[in-house]
Amino acid sequence: MTAQTNHDHKLQRQRAIRDLVASGPVGSQREVVDALSAQGFEVTQATISRDITELGLVKAPSADGHVYVTPERIASNGAPSDLRLERILVDIPVSIGRSGLILVLTGTPGTASAIAQAIDESSLHEQEGTLAGDNTLLVLFADEPRLERWRERFRIIQTRSGGQHSP
Repeated sequence: MTAQTNHDHKLQRQRAIRDLVASGPVGSQREVVDALSAQGFEVTQATISRDITELGLVKAPSADGHVYVTPERIASNGAPSDLRLERILVDIPVSIGRSGLILVLTGTPGTASAIAQAIDESSLHEQEGTLAGDNTLLVLFADEPRLERWRERFRIIQTRSGGQHSP
C-alpha cells in the first residue's frame, strides 16, 4: 500500500468511527473493532485506540453507561456560556481540590479539555488561566479573593446543573 492509500484508508476508518459514535451508544473499543470489522475494515484495538485519541473522542456518562462522544457533542455551542458549562456539568461529575492558589478540578477520563474550554468561555473570569490534562484541570489564580469568588460562582453553576461538588 502506498502512503496515500494508507492515509485514505485511515480517513475512511476514522469517518466510520465518527459515524458509529454518532449513530448510537458505543461503550468500548471492542465494540468499535467489532463494528468496523463488520464493515470490512481490518483493525486492531491498538489502531482504534489511536484513532479515538486523534478524533478527540471521550467517554462520558449517559443513560447507557459510559459511552464515547465527540468533543462537539460535549461542548456543543448554542446556549449562553454559563448554560453550556451547566450542561457539561450535568453529564460530567467534577470534584474540586486545592493547592495554594490553584484549584484542581477532576472529572471523568478524557473530559478535562471540554470542561476547561467551557470555563474559559463562561462568565467566570477571575482565573488567570486553565490547564487541562486528561481528566484533571488546573485553574490558576493571582490571589486568594479571586480564587474564593471563582470557587463560589463555580459551585453555584455546578449546583444549578445538579452536578457533584466537593468542599
